[in-house]
Amino acid sequence: MSIPIEVPGLDVILREIGEGKLVVVESGADAAKSFFVRRLSLSAGKIGWPVTFVTSRDKDELQAHFAVERGDSPLSDRWIDIREEDRVKDLDDLADGGGLLAMDSFSFLALDQPAEGIARSLRELRSICHHRGTSAVLATDRGMLDPRADAVVNHLADGLLQFHTRESPDGVQRYLRIPKWMDGKFVDRNIYYEFDGKRISVDLRNRVL
Repeated sequence: MSIPIEVPGLDVILREIGEGKLVVVESGADAAKSFFVRRLSLSAGKIGWPVTFVTSRDKDELQAHFAVERGDSPLSDRWIDIREEDRVKDLDDLADGGGLLAMDSFSFLALDQPAEGIARSLRELRSICHHRGTSAVLATDRGMLDPRADAVVNHLADGLLQFHTRESPDGVQRYLRIPKWMDGKFVDRNIYYEFDGKRISVDLRNRVL
């Protein structure tokens, strides 16, 4: 079973996140990344997957977001386990129960770890995900980790989805890049999207940035 990517337009390009896969979702200072990770968590909950969500921010704030974004989705009161943490620890234990492990922001939680420690933790996480069928989605903040640690995270991911923003004469332009994906394919172009705080909508037209 896989988690459907329920984002209009993007679901045409990337239909799902497979069981046992590790995906990194990267961005700068853009709330769309965190919204996307919450969207995936809700999608996992709707297909009956248990969700463990590790947040580096306020647990109550995250619960408030979910209360609004889940709408009338028929989810069990126990569909998600939210854990507020200040650093990465025991990733293998977090992933041991199957379902979805979501972390926002992994880069902040891993700030005190050298690149070698991050590599060791992610290799252990990948192994647990593969054997237990857990899918992991790690949200990272561009530029927070040092370049070597950042390269380690992206290298060990099965899929990498990048949110970008750029100032233009018409205002802020938002676009996605997919440098790699678990099926061996990647989309070598800018995928433009709109985000109003409540919905991500992808524009599938080809444009030049």
